[in-house]
Amino acid sequence: MSKADFVEAVAQRGNLSKADAKRAIELVFGTIEAGLKAMKGRGKLPIGTFGTFTITRRGARMARNPKTGESIKVKASRSLRFKPSGQLKDAAGC
Repeated sequence: MSKADFVEAVAQRGNLSKADAKRAIELVFGTIEAGLKAMKGRGKLPIGTFGTFTITRRGARMARNPKTGESIKVKASRSLRFKPSGQLKDAAGC
């Protein structure tokens, strides 16, 4: 689903104009983004019956270039993970 499709669906379900729906969606995603930035790279951001965003740390490791077979060093990094809530899983039939 594209962002335009999402805006249209929210507008129809909420009896809103497309402009109001777009503003509401941007507010929600902006709030999530601000919450993730406030975590400063660690911790969890639970969002009610939607799910939980978690920033995890991946340690440095050795990997192999599949083309040449050469060993390369991969730097430590952070990764964003999302775990859906039970209610969201039920709605998706999982």
